[in-house]
Amino acid sequence: MKSRLGFVMLFAVALILLLLSGNMTPTAAGASPRIRWDTISLTFPNGVPTINAGGSDFASAVDLTTLQISGHGTFTVAGAPVTGGGVWATSGPSGTASGHFTVFGFVDNIGDPANTRSGVAFLRIGYEDGSQGILVISCHQPVGSPSGIFEGITATKGFVEFNERVPPVPGVDANRNLFHVVP
Repeated sequence: MKSRLGFVMLFAVALILLLLSGNMTPTAAGASPRIRWDTISLTFPNGVPTINAGGSDFASAVDLTTLQISGHGTFTVAGAPVTGGGVWATSGPSGTASGHFTVFGFVDNIGDPANTRSGVAFLRIGYEDGSQGILVISCHQPVGSPSGIFEGITATKGFVEFNERVPPVPGVDANRNLFHVVP
């Protein structure tokens, strides 16, 4: 268990370092922009991509129990409160349950991911049923993203790891995220 946690932390630091060398957006000196994160819905009416809030992302545990989340929130690197939450549902051999989750704060705040469009955020969350966990939201933009960033989510809920992300599939409106700099 300790080696897995060490690997996760090392992986997190590596991803953040990759972000720092990737797709950067300029900001005013000393400014810490507010970033909005969303699980998104991507549709193609008349062949034109349309992005809306409210999509769903999935991850699965070793026993193939799935966790589905839908949500949004905001954060800044400068330490302003992290906001957000959404809904969750699990289904599979470990049972079926659902409810709401609330974001408490960051798990890690190394580097300056506020200047990126692609990225990864590690969020401490509390589920409505009293359990806690970590939600990892990762966004890989089609252009300019370092190759080590995946698109989708992974999460923990209590002692269960939902560490198998479900990648987005063309034509399926799920498993996509987006980070925005909020004015």
